[in-house]
Amino acid sequence: MAITEKMDARGGDASAIALLLLLLCACFLTTLACDGNGAKFGYSGSLGPGHWGGLDPNFTRCAMGTYQSPVDIKTREVAYNPMLGPLHRDYTAANATLVDNIFNIALRCEDAAGTVQIDGVKYKLDNIHWHSPSEHTINGERFAVEQHMVHFSEDGNISVVSILYRLGRQDPFLMQLQDKLSELYVEACRAEKGAPIPAGVVSLWPLRSYANMYYRYVGSLTTPPCTENIIWNILGRVREMTMEQAAALIAPLEEGYRRNNRPTQPLNGRTVQFYGRFWKKKRNGTP
Repeated sequence: MAITEKMDARGGDASAIALLLLLLCACFLTTLACDGNGAKFGYSGSLGPGHWGGLDPNFTRCAMGTYQSPVDIKTREVAYNPMLGPLHRDYTAANATLVDNIFNIALRCEDAAGTVQIDGVKYKLDNIHWHSPSEHTINGERFAVEQHMVHFSEDGNISVVSILYRLGRQDPFLMQLQDKLSELYVEACRAEKGAPIPAGVVSLWPLRSYANMYYRYVGSLTTPPCTENIIWNILGRVREMTMEQAAALIAPLEEGYRRNNRPTQPLNGRTVQFYGRFWKKKRNGTP
């Protein structure tokens, strides 16, 4: 299935390297990432992804799970499913807070920020966080940044909407957070990390577009405890952000967490589905 032309992957690894070079003067902290129980994990060495499964009894799924994320999406092997329909997302403006989680930067939504509807079930947006470079890849191509929008249903199930970014034009959504990310960076460079930074009212409307083409599969969280049965939706259109915006998303993190992507995991027989509103007509050669 040739969908590659729709996924403009320019500046993948090169973009990631460029934005990391921009941070040579950033402060260096030594704090290790911890989950809610205080168990440590990292992205290199003895605490890296290859060792997560043995770091804590709650992390065994990271090593033993068969439905793990992220994955490499091979566009010629995905299954076109017109029954999926456009990804219905209903976002608005909401009060939010920027948080340095040690292993990533997150925007926590304090108010009802909106929902995504999956198979007739509404999932409420809880937080947005970023990985650099991207965790998911398309035909082996890695992108500069990946944004995860984490949603919860009323019964506790999770669905993530993923947006891939290359370096280029300014991203209007991130423009709202520019000053607050700078404040978070200042806090991170102090001897002790400060409190979360209130971001005020943030409009999520710029994130509602480009839902007419996406990939879906069942996977896991990409950080410990690597919980499975997560519904992933990776938007098919790669967006852009500037190098400065990409750098701001990792500047507050200590050196060992500025490259915070888990390696891709085997599909183990899973099928990645694809929905594209205009794809079928193009495949049949009709206008």
